[in-house]
Amino acid sequence: MAATYNLGPFRLDTATDTLFRGGEPVSLGHRAVALLRVLVEQPGIPVSKDALMEAAWAGLTVEESNLAVQIAALRRVFGEETGGENWIETLPRRGYRFIGPTSMQDQGAATAVSLAANFAMAAGSSNPTLPDRPSIAILPFQNFSGDPEQEYFTDGMADEIITALSRFPSLFVIARSSSFTYKGRAVGVKQVGRELGVRYVLEGSVRKAGNRVRFTGQLIDVTTGGHIWADRFDGALEDVFDLQDQVTARVVGAIEPRLQRAEIERAGRKPTGSLDAYDYFLRGMASFHLHNRGSLLEAVRLFVRATELDPNYASPYGMASWCSGLSKNYGWMVDPESEIADAVRLARRAVALGKDDPTALWSGAFSLAYLGNEVEAGAAYIDRALVLNPNLAASWNASGWVRMYLGESASAIEHFKRAMRLSPLDPLTYLACGGMAFAHVFAGRYDEAISWATRALHEQPNWATALRVAAIANALSDRMVEARAAMARLREVDPALRLGNLDRVAPPVRRAEDRVRFIESLRKAGLPE
Repeated sequence: MAATYNLGPFRLDTATDTLFRGGEPVSLGHRAVALLRVLVEQPGIPVSKDALMEAAWAGLTVEESNLAVQIAALRRVFGEETGGENWIETLPRRGYRFIGPTSMQDQGAATAVSLAANFAMAAGSSNPTLPDRPSIAILPFQNFSGDPEQEYFTDGMADEIITALSRFPSLFVIARSSSFTYKGRAVGVKQVGRELGVRYVLEGSVRKAGNRVRFTGQLIDVTTGGHIWADRFDGALEDVFDLQDQVTARVVGAIEPRLQRAEIERAGRKPTGSLDAYDYFLRGMASFHLHNRGSLLEAVRLFVRATELDPNYASPYGMASWCSGLSKNYGWMVDPESEIADAVRLARRAVALGKDDPTALWSGAFSLAYLGNEVEAGAAYIDRALVLNPNLAASWNASGWVRMYLGESASAIEHFKRAMRLSPLDPLTYLACGGMAFAHVFAGRYDEAISWATRALHEQPNWATALRVAAIANALSDRMVEARAAMARLREVDPALRLGNLDRVAPPVRRAEDRVRFIESLRKAGLPE
């Protein structure tokens, strides 16, 4: 039965599939109207991407970016009302929902119960599919030490086991950034399995008392809810790496018994002989994951302290340089020339020492490419990191950016996709979205670039990198209203930016045409000389 939905000053007539503002029809494509109808029929209720794409492209196979383009078109229309651009809410990795003003005439037989049931079924279809190899997520371990200050150590134990398992090419291991979104939340393992697209989940607890460490863990098959094993591991603090190796070996032996012992031993190779250096590294990682200006500065201090205690410990060199790279990207550097020089020095040390350390390689390599303009060398080091650990989402993300710098847009896009699948709930997904937007710009696919920039900005509204690529992509597609709006926001975030000092934010792209496109499109969008 046809219905009319009043959306503030707008009116959606489902009999004619037309959106009106006052008495005048709004110019919208039929797919945008189809999406709007599905959303307003379920106000306040999440609608999965699969359900929306079926409504607008029934029977067709299209890229998800098309959905984002149509949603952006609806937001532009509603944006004519104050706050209207926020009426359609993005639910990262889930879908969208309509949260604007809604009233309905002649609602027919639809009920809240049936709508909720429809969403539950549709949402399930949007979850990641199981990979074609054993897949696992390691949930944050519980801290049973009785001391909140030991939280970093407990998190570090989980992180190290994730890293060790990630080195096996025959396993699919979810990144820490996604599995740790469940920290402090009471969720069932079956829900975790659905949302992350894995078959196995490892849960555990850590108790550190004096010079002793105890780990209690259980490995669960989420398809059945059954325990594969549950065990307790005890050891002295100086044997913490051996304890981690034991847990890793038990997991691997349970879900992938074909792996050879030599591979397990290689994955468990000790990163440092200094427990104090290791402790500072874990504290640095805990600070890094807070991801704000102060925490990145503190992380650098802690990582550098780790290298002072063990000058041959590669990972903290790389992570310290990566923290500086993030600071530059966010415009947080106080003395850019000095800080960049220090970061490049740390990066060179990381790749020199960490030939078998994927974390040191990807973080150091990306800093070399981004901060040191050594793009080709950075790409080679990242390739080695991916061979050593094909499950490390951060490596794939770094590789995507570096491939984009090299002008290899197709490879960059595939690598960003791989990073997002390995870490589907990553709080830093916007970094990959921004990289995807640039890769599509340099490939000449501006609509796709706009959709990825929009997604990045939804998660990080004041990120200058995403504002730049949004201005660029809109200008290149002659959407000048949107291009100038993005530029206006960019100049609020970075008021000192001019074409004359663009080098301080320009990506180190290798192709001349990409450099020209970057500069001229920003000029077209309104960046002053």
